[in-house]
Amino acid sequence: MQIVQQICCPNCGSKAERHYISDSHITRTQCPACDYLMISCTRTGKVIEAYAPGIHAKM
Repeated sequence: MQIVQQICCPNCGSKAERHYISDSHITRTQCPACDYLMISCTRTGKVIEAYAPGIHAKM
């Protein structure tokens, strides 16, 4: 089962979507305006994949 929720993008503030995919225990957040993407596990909370243009990783 998949649930889609409209949210504000955490990167740019535009309209984005959060997909809850219960079969695979995955949450996918994506924004078409800035190309933000975050895929995480709903069981562990660990990030599986992330892409956030304009946000620099700490080194």
